Amino acid sequence: MSLIPTIGIEMHCEMKSHTKVFSLARNTYSEEGNIHVSPLDIALPGTLPVLNKECVRKAIMAASLLHCEIPKYLYFDRKNYYYPDLPKGYQITQSHAPIGVNGKIVVPKKEEELEVLIHDIHLEEDTAQIEHIKDLSYINYNRAGVPLLELVTEPCFHSKEDVIAFLEYMRRVYQYTDISDADVMKGQVRCDVNISLSEDDTLGTKVEIKGVNSFSNIALVIDAEIKRQEELIHSGRQDEIIQETRRWDEATGTTKRMRNKADAVDYKYFVEPNIPKICLDSDWILSIQKSIPVLPMERLKKYTKEYGLSYVDANTLLKEKAISDYYDECVDTSIDPKVACNWVTTVILGFLNKEYKTISDISLMPKQLKMVIDKVSGGVISSKQAKEVILKSLESSCDPSEFLSDDMAQISDEDTLIKIVDAILEKSENQIQAYRAGKTNLFGYFVGQVMKETNGKANPVKTKKLLEKRLNQ
Repeated sequence: MSLIPTIGIEMHCEMKSHTKVFSLARNTYSEEGNIHVSPLDIALPGTLPVLNKECVRKAIMAASLLHCEIPKYLYFDRKNYYYPDLPKGYQITQSHAPIGVNGKIVVPKKEEELEVLIHDIHLEEDTAQIEHIKDLSYINYNRAGVPLLELVTEPCFHSKEDVIAFLEYMRRVYQYTDISDADVMKGQVRCDVNISLSEDDTLGTKVEIKGVNSFSNIALVIDAEIKRQEELIHSGRQDEIIQETRRWDEATGTTKRMRNKADAVDYKYFVEPNIPKICLDSDWILSIQKSIPVLPMERLKKYTKEYGLSYVDANTLLKEKAISDYYDECVDTSIDPKVACNWVTTVILGFLNKEYKTISDISLMPKQLKMVIDKVSGGVISSKQAKEVILKSLESSCDPSEFLSDDMAQISDEDTLIKIVDAILEKSENQIQAYRAGKTNLFGYFVGQVMKETNGKANPVKTKKLLEKRLNQ
């Protein structure tokens, strides 16, 4: 019996802002606990929430780029439940009128496109953070009140690959629009995964896996929960699949039951009385929509269709907005797009990955890179020499011109190269006979000998042409 998995995602992402969504406490990541806390965040008596307008602006931007319907009036609800990380005993969220509903977005999946349907996106406050150490639990209120966007998809995914493609793309979108840093390592992105299995297009019993904190774990969760449900169905125990909330256990690689979840969990929602209903000005919404920057999908199409880059190279450039911006600056300096891509993705990113640095850590400017590349195209230095110059510049944070010297000049004079080539060939009679007998891979040997003799200064293009001419005479 073939079973079809259906998956829905609830993606929680912490937003960027100077202060928290309802208090004046700083909204910033810190390794030290309980230093960015206001009286409101810990629910001291007499404190009242004040809405952060910047968070509303970014929430409207997110709803707009998801092509959602935006309500005329903005208001918040109280979601009432008790848990130690919720000091007020309720969470200020949006239930009855989210900032965006009924949306959709097209995301890249390898070289295809995937349409994802959005149920809603809403603005709320994050909870505090609980850390369990041995038999003690510690609460860090730095996260309490941090602005949070919760994006809820329709159950429209049928594979973990589709889910990861969507999450990776949305992470980039949040970064490109400056809505969020979306740093998974800092816990700024967390997901709830809803999974059901059925024999046809009808939905099976939905099981929720709560608070998965990395994309790699989400893929593992999907595999594990599908396997669990398949085994129950195939063994005739499908009644054991109930609507419940489970958690991911990394140690065992399985999902564990937390609690039953009825169809309608009674959180006793009611309108937050301390934040008045706000009319969203249509002109303000329009100005926000006009300010949406170029999104990753648009850049992807430009890189592949206009610049002729492969999907793999384009995707590598787009993984981080800062890298994509750097590449665009390179192209703006008139470096050929494919040449710029090669230098950025191989030499520069190779250096960054090796040194555990980001593009903002380097001092090499695109115009400096162009200067070095121009010397290669002009035959002044070889690509090997250029790579050495760029790496020295990256390592020392010095201008690459400091590592260029007259004795680096590439040997391009044909008469000089002919003498060197002939001298190499005179000492390589056995290799010449083997080459002419069919071992054409020896051509690289001859090129290497010329480069060795000239300390890498021989013009590689002219060297290859001269060798081909001599070897075929």
